[in-house]
Amino acid sequence: EEDEAALEELLGPSPLAPGPGAQRVAVVHPAVKWGPQKSPLTTAELQIAEAVALVDTLQNWTVLDKIIIPTKNPNKKFVFGKGNFQVLTEKIKKLPHVTAVFLNVERISSLTKKELEGAWGVKVFDRYTVVLHIFRCNARTKEAKLQVALAEIPLLRSNLKNEVSQRDQQRGGSRYIMGSGETFLETQNRVLKERELKIRNALEKLRRKRALLRTQRRKCEFPMVSVMGYTNCGKTTLIKALTGEAGLQPRDQLFATLDITAHAGYLPSHMAVIYVDTIGFLTDLPHNLVESFSATLEEVAYSDLIVHVRDITHPETNLQKATVLSVLRNLNLPGHLLDSMVEVHNKVDLIERYKPTEENALAISALHGHGLEELKQEIEKKILTATGKKILTVNINLEGPQLSWLYKEATVQEVEVMPEDGTARVKVIIGSSAFGRYKNLFPNSKILMS
Repeated sequence: EEDEAALEELLGPSPLAPGPGAQRVAVVHPAVKWGPQKSPLTTAELQIAEAVALVDTLQNWTVLDKIIIPTKNPNKKFVFGKGNFQVLTEKIKKLPHVTAVFLNVERISSLTKKELEGAWGVKVFDRYTVVLHIFRCNARTKEAKLQVALAEIPLLRSNLKNEVSQRDQQRGGSRYIMGSGETFLETQNRVLKERELKIRNALEKLRRKRALLRTQRRKCEFPMVSVMGYTNCGKTTLIKALTGEAGLQPRDQLFATLDITAHAGYLPSHMAVIYVDTIGFLTDLPHNLVESFSATLEEVAYSDLIVHVRDITHPETNLQKATVLSVLRNLNLPGHLLDSMVEVHNKVDLIERYKPTEENALAISALHGHGLEELKQEIEKKILTATGKKILTVNINLEGPQLSWLYKEATVQEVEVMPEDGTARVKVIIGSSAFGRYKNLFPNSKILMS
């Protein structure tokens, strides 16, 4: 009960949440014209379109205007040059009832935020705060909520420094707290450190619980397939199509899935597998956010196979692929997982006579079922290699316990009964440990490798 009470305290209302009220937003994209910060795989128009899609994900948030302004260096104090900043300020001031500006950069410093809010007279959000708010709104489980709370810590620290510098300016130097010997900054930093530690401890308990569930799954020898991809590429729709799970309700929005969810399905040989739905990725997703969700993504390292789903209709599909692969590489996954990955080109129903140019990529439509049988066969082939499972035919005596043992411990594909001598030929898929037990229990059984 004490644990639950402490957890509820950590999951209380966020001090950073913009509040339940409506936001009327001007989306501003700083377009880098040249240099190392300019991505060759996208355009300013596509980048601002994604920023607008992020705002549209939030209830009661409306985009009033989208503005692209060129800049040489988006990292400087006012982000833009003097002339462009003046033009932008005039545009924002003319917008009717504007309440916020979404500056489409990964992160702005608390000093820049303060300066911009002073110049424009409205709240200013960067990608970190907007994506974090989407996560906050979509977090359903305790684990997802804790991970959001952990991702808020760097922002709270940044806001604290800003607050302290303001106090210093107003009072002419920092003050000690009522004889405690601690400055306001030291006290607040200690409180934040304690909060971070509590969150990490709570996440560690949940991680251990998940590790226990994973061990139980391993005992059942269910292969695990992690389905990954850029946000809104169709991962949940694909899992629904592969498993036939009616309860799965895919949503056409960014970051609809924040928690790891597991779903059972069957491959062509009737072998049961667990499909794991994971959080989607995003270009320029701040490092702290990825780090906070590393506990969730840890599950991927224990998979037997990764299926990388791509929305092939998206104009930035190549950039999205590069983003996903970059995050996967940073997760320090085992090399064999990255080498055996299955690439799936989804939504081909929207492109006439689509043919993948990448070698070994599979074209599918998760929504209409096109290409799913080929995908299942490819998954099965890779799973058999990854898990060391064998396809065997064994001769058994029908009066003995072998058949019921095989049904319990392996995947029985076919049973061909020979009534004249009371035997049967049974085709099975069996894991190496179960195969070892079978040979020990039934040493006289005749085994034929398929």
